[in-house]
Amino acid sequence: MDAKIRFCEHNKGKGKVVRRLQEEFPDLNIKVKSCVKQCGSCRDKPLATVDKKKVTGKDGDELYQNIVTLLTKQ
Repeated sequence: MDAKIRFCEHNKGKGKVVRRLQEEFPDLNIKVKSCVKQCGSCRDKPLATVDKKKVTGKDGDELYQNIVTLLTKQ
């Protein structure tokens, strides 16, 4: 897996998701950026970009599951 996963430093709930992904998928390219240019969504719910595709969840656990689902489809 060589997906690029980006989190906004201002997004709530990212810490646990980042740690979990780093532990379970140490080869992933994961970075927390100052902005991922998804401000409208970023303000409302947990969010990440996976290869520039927006992935959201109602909470951190759902975001994690949605990222893993997307990664396993690639």
